[in-house]
Parts: sequence; C-alpha cells; structure tokens
Amino acid sequence: MQPMRRPPVPRLFGALLLASTLTATSSAQAPQSGATFHTETAIVSLNVTVRDQANRPVGDLTPQDFIVFEDGRPQKIAMISAERIPLSLSLLLDSSASMDRQLALAQAAVIGFVQRLQPRDFASIIDFDSQVRILQPFTNQQALLERAVNQASASGATTLFNALYVALKDLARVQTSSAEEIRRQAIIVVSDGEDTQSIVNFEDVLDAAKRSQTVIYAIGLGSHAGGKRRRAASNAFVLRRLALETGGEAFFPESADELAPIYQKVAGELATQYLVAYAPTNVVRDGRWRSIAVRVNRVNCVARTRTGYYAPSPTIARTAR
Repeated sequence: MQPMRRPPVPRLFGALLLASTLTATSSAQAPQSGATFHTETAIVSLNVTVRDQANRPVGDLTPQDFIVFEDGRPQKIAMISAERIPLSLSLLLDSSASMDRQLALAQAAVIGFVQRLQPRDFASIIDFDSQVRILQPFTNQQALLERAVNQASASGATTLFNALYVALKDLARVQTSSAEEIRRQAIIVVSDGEDTQSIVNFEDVLDAAKRSQTVIYAIGLGSHAGGKRRRAASNAFVLRRLALETGGEAFFPESADELAPIYQKVAGELATQYLVAYAPTNVVRDGRWRSIAVRVNRVNCVARTRTGYYAPSPTIARTAR
C-alpha cells in the first residue's frame, strides 16, 4: 500500500487553531449609554474524519475537496491540514459492579489504546464507580498509564455522566508547552453505558461535550445481555449520542476478538483526521446553536465531524465614566 499523501501545512494554521475560536474584536462606543459593544469574527475549527466505501481513511484531500455548511449555508474554508497532531486523551474505565464480568475486557481495551500512543501524546486514566477517580494524571509514560488501569476493581454504582464531565473539565485545563503547540482532544470511554448515581444528568454532560473541542469515542460492553435488552438499548443510545454529537464513533463488540480492530480503527482515525477551519458568514453574537455539516467532492467518500457549535454570547462592556 502506498503511503497517503498529505497536503502541505500552512504556517499560519497553528495560529488559527490556538483555541476553538479565534476572535478579532472591534469596539464602537455608544455615546449616550457609555457602553462598548463588541463585534466578533470567529474562526471555527473542526476535526474531520473522511473514509471511503471500504471504511479506509482518506488522507490526500485538498481544500477544494471540502464543502462546509453552517445552518445549511455554504461557508468559505480558510485552510485545512492533515498533519498528525499530538493528542490529549482521557481514557475512562467503568469499574462499577455492573461491569464485574466485563472488567478484564475493559482493562484490555484501555491498555490497547495506551500501547498505541505516540511519544508526543499525553493521556490520563479515569475510573468510575460510585465515585470518579483520576488514577493517573496526564502523562506520556505508558508504564504509569498501564499501572493505573490495572488498579481498577469492580464495585459500587455507576457515575458515567459525572466521569465524562470531570474528563471534559480536566481536558480543558491541559496546558501546552508553547503558544504554537496544538493538541487534539479526545475521550475514549469503555462502559456498558448504564448510569445509576450521577449528579450530572445526561443533557448537562451532552451540552458540555458539544461546547468543547473534544471528540468522544465509546466502547459499549455487555450491550447484548439477553434479559435486559430494553435497558441495553437505552445505554447504547447514550453512548451513540455522545459520539455522534462530537464527531466520534460508538462500538459494541460482542467478543474480545473484536477489540484489536477497534483499537486500530480509532488510533488510525485520530492520526489521520483533518483540521478544517472556516470563518462563519453569520457573525451575530446570539449564543445560539449553529449546525454544521461537511461534505467532500469525491465519490464514495463520507466526512464526519461534530454536529455544530454554540455562537459567542452577546456581551456589553461598560466603559468608565
């Protein structure tokens, strides 16, 4: 197989992607009220996965191959990059009592991802039952990560939503070593999808995920339990929805033999995603949800990304009298 050709990376692209949106703000003072109203032009950045009909990543696309729609309106793409960007990855392990029979399989899944990390990647290990514990803060030391995974034991209730919320906030605090360094953020959660004791509800964690730049991948274990099909279907819906809204994917393996291909697919996807940036034509600061769709001009290729973003909220800055 020939190696995939990658488009050249513009020098300015890193600067464009220092945050989820970069803003250029201009002020106009209202003389009677003393208020300064800010207008904002934002650059929206997307992690985009493109696969062909054989489910293989496509890595040789150019800006002309992409079409981005916001609220159904085509947008002008500023630039794209297929450069492999280091990861900040949160690995979430469900160690509740409901996972008792699946825990060894879950640990193998998490270790499988740890072993595929690149030297510049950082990962953390979070396990959850009745409580949420950060077993290993962000590090690039695989031995420390594997040791943390092996500490988990099954007991207690399930606080899946609490754990996801903690992981999202933890990722938001990850510091880069320089102003130019960009990190792709992702969560991989291994769980049966059942939540029995979280303080945070599903809608709250879904909203937090949609407001972040984090891609969520889910591996649902035990989803084929015979006498609990209705509950299993509900749990699977939770995992699928979190993945769909953030541009990730949910997997439901029926045996341990299916795990290795999942590791390979997710690791390969995170390594070959495009970063696509555009300046939205709608610059109104109304805090509303803006839906996003990405298409590619290549036969039998499908693009996947997050479903949208929230526009900046309206602000009024008071000036000194």
